[in-house]
Amino acid sequence: MYLTRNKKLYNNFTSQDTFSDRLIIFLFHFAFFLNLFKSEYNKKSLQDVFDFIFKQLELSIREIGYGDASINKKMKTYVNSFYKILNKIESWESLETSSQNDIFKDFLDIKNDNSILPEYFNTYRNFLKKNTFNSLLKGVIKPKF
Repeated sequence: MYLTRNKKLYNNFTSQDTFSDRLIIFLFHFAFFLNLFKSEYNKKSLQDVFDFIFKQLELSIREIGYGDASINKKMKTYVNSFYKILNKIESWESLETSSQNDIFKDFLDIKNDNSILPEYFNTYRNFLKKNTFNSLLKGVIKPKF
């Protein structure tokens, strides 16, 4: 969550800073996290993290004030979006910057064509590679990028 509060991520591409935009950015962070650690850690640990994240997401949507029917619809939309993101970033390293940027355009209303998000998420991936799964989960490390 700490990383989704980075104002630089929103200033250059969105017309407004909304819950949905922040959530999509969070889902990208989470997708890169799972993608990078999926081969190094057991599936149960990753599934526990996934379950916790989406349970917290559901609670956040409830706090906003949506009804039960709306919450189910929103959760289905967000889970489907997350799986689409996971699928699209599977070959991230082999994609050119323009193709990486196109992935973000599929999920966010980007005002102009730039490489801010691909650069940011490449830096984020390198950050993930340099740190351990447990240290990232416990919030021991505060990124500064």
